[in-house]
Amino acid sequence: MLLEQLRIDVLEANLDLVRQGLVLHTFGNASGISRKDGLVAIKPSGVAYSDLKPADIVLTDIEGNVVDSALKPSSDLHTHLLLYKNFPAIGGVAHTHSEYATAWAQAGCEIPCYGTTHADYFHGAIPVTEELTAEEIAGDYVLNTGHAIVRRMQGLEILSVPGILVRGHAPFCWGKSPREAAHHAGVLENVAKLALMTRLLNPNAEPISQALLDRHFLRKHGAQSTYGQKS
Repeated sequence: MLLEQLRIDVLEANLDLVRQGLVLHTFGNASGISRKDGLVAIKPSGVAYSDLKPADIVLTDIEGNVVDSALKPSSDLHTHLLLYKNFPAIGGVAHTHSEYATAWAQAGCEIPCYGTTHADYFHGAIPVTEELTAEEIAGDYVLNTGHAIVRRMQGLEILSVPGILVRGHAPFCWGKSPREAAHHAGVLENVAKLALMTRLLNPNAEPISQALLDRHFLRKHGAQSTYGQKS
């Protein structure tokens, strides 16, 4: 089977979304890329997660042409492909309609960094895109969703802010691998829930200080990180 390990990794990333309670029915998808081969592996469209096997994961080239599958790729394929084209550091993308993160996206609100749980993974607020225009929606909607993400991420470090809310739609996350992207999708959902609860308890809550944000993010992701075990 062509790119068997990548397909297994992408299957597991998709199942991680289910394990974390981030998807309902066939909503959502995860993908991964082999930059050496110039190929992307992604969940097939409309196939139940419980039925998925590695061979069902669809391989396409970077333009979206199916290379090795009898199944159609996810309808969100061209959003994923545009992210891979624009951000060489990422190796996986995950898209869900998880409850709390999607509520923030529907409200058109970025998620402020209210605490250190957020700061451990996102170096600042979780951004939200601009609303797509009627022309963008009527045109290549899926590709234009990707363009909206790319525009909003300009000036931000892609791996320091590993997720975004698409206004009126839902979150997209990414990482160095498919399973890291799925992990970030779970973190984003938890952060979205905590932020909503924080705002309900105190509508005037302020984000944490830059010093505390930096301290928590950099201890995990900085050049001198102290979190975890030394390899």
